[in-house]
Amino acid sequence: MAERKSILLRLDPSVHDALARWAADELRSTNAQIEFLLRRALTEAGRGANARPIPKRGRPRKVADSQ
Repeated sequence: MAERKSILLRLDPSVHDALARWAADELRSTNAQIEFLLRRALTEAGRGANARPIPKRGRPRKVADSQ
């Protein structure tokens, strides 16, 4: 997997607060919410063809025994 890029993003405090609330409502971090919104905007603009899918986070699901 390619290393993720880090950028500095300056936001108006009210925009950051709104993003943080929205992210919390959807059980995402603020950073993940920003990436989600950017990916959606790229796809809607027809520019997201080269973007990799968002990697799954968290604990893997348990696999039931097949006996």
